[in-house]
Amino acid sequence: MCRLLAYLGPSIQLDRILYKPEHSLIVQSYKPQEMQEAILNADGFGVSWYHPEKVENPYTYKSTQPIWNDINLPQLSRYVESDCILGYVRSATAGLAVDLSNCQPFVRDRLSFIHNGLIEKFRKTLYRPLCNLLEDEIYQWIEGSTDSEHLCALILNELYKAPDLAVESALENAIAQIQALASTWQVRVAANLIIATGNRLIASRHSTYDVPPPLYWLRDDPLFPNAVILASERLFPGDWKTCPEGSILSVGSDLEVEIRAISAGS
Repeated sequence: MCRLLAYLGPSIQLDRILYKPEHSLIVQSYKPQEMQEAILNADGFGVSWYHPEKVENPYTYKSTQPIWNDINLPQLSRYVESDCILGYVRSATAGLAVDLSNCQPFVRDRLSFIHNGLIEKFRKTLYRPLCNLLEDEIYQWIEGSTDSEHLCALILNELYKAPDLAVESALENAIAQIQALASTWQVRVAANLIIATGNRLIASRHSTYDVPPPLYWLRDDPLFPNAVILASERLFPGDWKTCPEGSILSVGSDLEVEIRAISAGS
């Protein structure tokens, strides 16, 4: 499974959140502390960020090499500033290719997505049933072969069918659909997702089996005042809180954190 990171707050240089914390995303790529089904995150990485002053679609930087080997990201992250950032390091699910089309974040218009979890034996189980739920335009948006991208497509499909639907509701509807498919096919699904809009973060912590992978949040820490951070693992000592199992968390531009239970159950 992968490691996720999200930041919403005052504009900062990317390296402040990517490199400088003592248990940064870089460290988590080679020395994670809370991985459930792997020991490294060496199958690629990605970062998306939004312009702090202009309303534009997010920028992305991705690679299939381990994040610790990338020679460009350290320099890039010192010069790029943003007030809304997503980062991820990948531990590929067995059977899913390591190529650029499978690297997150996945982006459509103003939305960017990262996912930590799995659909068990995805290509042999829920791949076709899930695709059958998608409108043609959303199906054609998919470029890769991962369970993660198809989960994101399911969320986009809800928004495509109902453009005024809140992202939280689209996420909850998608989780309900994937849970129903998982029950029919008797497969495990874990869906820790973070969605960025440029001025909001929406996240889920959900699993159809046992305990979902961890997801933490931190608000207004002295190191990052007036900001909210979401992370698969705590970046540094602080007043981190655990996102409850079977819940959706949302953060608005006022940085208030709202959490509600997923009606689909956990």
